[in-house]
Amino acid sequence: MPSFDVVSEADMIEVKNAVEQSNKEITTRFDFKGSSAKVEQKDNELTAFADADFQLEQVRDVLTTKLAKRKVDVRFLDPGKIEKIGGDKVKQVIKIKNGIESDDAKKIVRVIKDSKMKVQASIQGEAVRITGAKRDDLQAAMAMLRKDVPDMPLEFNNFRD
Repeated sequence: MPSFDVVSEADMIEVKNAVEQSNKEITTRFDFKGSSAKVEQKDNELTAFADADFQLEQVRDVLTTKLAKRKVDVRFLDPGKIEKIGGDKVKQVIKIKNGIESDDAKKIVRVIKDSKMKVQASIQGEAVRITGAKRDDLQAAMAMLRKDVPDMPLEFNNFRD
């Protein structure tokens, strides 16, 4: 039976490249001269450092621009609160969301069931598997999910005939 998985995962290689490009731009920009502004990555966590709140906004702006250019959806980013660290310096931890949370997975299953399409959806950990008798029904389900669930960056993989 044909099936595919609905997942929400950031391409961590592209995230790493975007962080490196951001740091390179930050070191060359005139408005960051002599500051300690930078972005660090540790697993699924990015930490932005700057000398002031305004500079932190600029660092985040550079980061999101680089992520967007590398086709990493910025909806994966979950910015934390801004913390003061010694003197005037500030930092912000930005988590990278991976996987579909259970509430969002239930929402996807509900959208599929309410559509009255001839496909079934089941939650498989941090993914949602959608199965159907025809390939065309699965492609229609993909198009419907792209349209009806705009608040989540969804990807479709593991397509099987």
